[in-house]
Amino acid sequence: MSAQLDRSAAALEALEEDMSSASGALFVDLIAGYFSATRDGDGQVSTPRTAGELAARFADALPGEGKPLADIVRRLATDVIADANQLMHPMSLGHQVAAPLPAAVWSESLIGALNQSTAIWEMSPTATVIEAQLVRALTRLIGWGDEAGGTFTSGGTEATFSALLAARAYAMPAAWEKGVGDEPPVVLCGEHAHYCVTRAVAQLGLGGRSALAVPSRNWKMDISALREMLDSLAGAGTNVMAVVATAGSTATGSFDDLAAIGELCEARGIWLHVDGAHGASALLSPAHRHRVRGLAYARSLAWDAHKMMLMPLAAGMLLVRDEADLAQAFSQHAPYLFHGARDERVWDQGTRSFLCSRRADAIKVWVGIQRYGVSGLAALYDVLCDSARALHELIAARDDFVAMHEPETNILCFRWVGDRSLGDGALDAVNLDLRMRYNRAGHGWITTTVLGDRRVLRVTVMNSRTKRGHLCAMLEELSREALVLAER
Repeated sequence: MSAQLDRSAAALEALEEDMSSASGALFVDLIAGYFSATRDGDGQVSTPRTAGELAARFADALPGEGKPLADIVRRLATDVIADANQLMHPMSLGHQVAAPLPAAVWSESLIGALNQSTAIWEMSPTATVIEAQLVRALTRLIGWGDEAGGTFTSGGTEATFSALLAARAYAMPAAWEKGVGDEPPVVLCGEHAHYCVTRAVAQLGLGGRSALAVPSRNWKMDISALREMLDSLAGAGTNVMAVVATAGSTATGSFDDLAAIGELCEARGIWLHVDGAHGASALLSPAHRHRVRGLAYARSLAWDAHKMMLMPLAAGMLLVRDEADLAQAFSQHAPYLFHGARDERVWDQGTRSFLCSRRADAIKVWVGIQRYGVSGLAALYDVLCDSARALHELIAARDDFVAMHEPETNILCFRWVGDRSLGDGALDAVNLDLRMRYNRAGHGWITTTVLGDRRVLRVTVMNSRTKRGHLCAMLEELSREALVLAER
């Protein structure tokens, strides 16, 4: 019993010690050091180590006794940060994950300390209201009315699933209790839509075959093809539950013609969902807002603040033109949780969300907007897009690369072609190996995809530190490595 009391006393003492500013400063200094170390673009962007090597590093048994916090922070520096992806590095040009806004990063500790669960207002009085007010402010940018609203999500996948759940409730009100039956409706999306759309269609019980791909033109949904498919489905008596358009596609950052698609859907009474996880932030930018013209036609919008608003993961959102549609999608009787007068707006976010244990991520988005302002976020959005445009110009001035499209956001796909003596198959192999060889060297990080059946390189500029000189250096190294691969 005495030993147990001693352990309890030690644990309580450690808790109090860790609440001090000195303990917090250990982490602040660690993070500030990371910010500083990546500023000039020195050092590796990712790790050369294998997953097996890293697994061995962390294979030690769970400690029976606690360790000094300073020792743990030192190990975070040497064993975690050193081989993590350095998203703050200006040569990190791969995935759609932001080099996050510092003010939002610092606010993460407050979110953890408060530990509010935002499903229910009484468990998170301020955070729940911040989320609701932020969501409504963003819906006004779209042009929706006072009945609009929404919820924070883990990201675009959850947002699109929830949106299609709302579309199902709208088209098939009895589906919650009775299922979708033997002849479920269909969902149309562009052939370059994110995989979360087809996944959601299958998960909603409609069957994977109910997700119909609309052909593209210039990497965007072909409006003529969409019209023909809608006419054909109507003629066959097939119900269309929703059309999903894309604002900022994953592969190329392209924007579907939302105005044309919206007019078609509005005229036919079809739910339009826009996957704007990447590109909806164009709403903030006067220079790019035209790319989402017609967004007001949408019934729902997926928007990831952790992409082009540069917030730390996770900060996804689902916005809806009529918040009642989202509440209907999750209609469930839980009197021990949700209550309130019928004529009042329900502040409980759990009534319009999958999650019950919901982190107060809206706080960091609120902090980011308060610190940098809408104009500051718009300027950063423009900087990222301008960098992709600069890369396009650099490629146009060379003979050994070819751009696959003009960038509409911060994404550009291109292909090494050398002196154009190699055939397409050989070039596909070189470009695939080139990405792996370049990333393994550690000087930069890019991705790859397939466009028009051809293997291409893909850059996503998610860091405002990336300058024209970094892009030049990337192309030069890619060119040198490609020549080595082509001679094999």
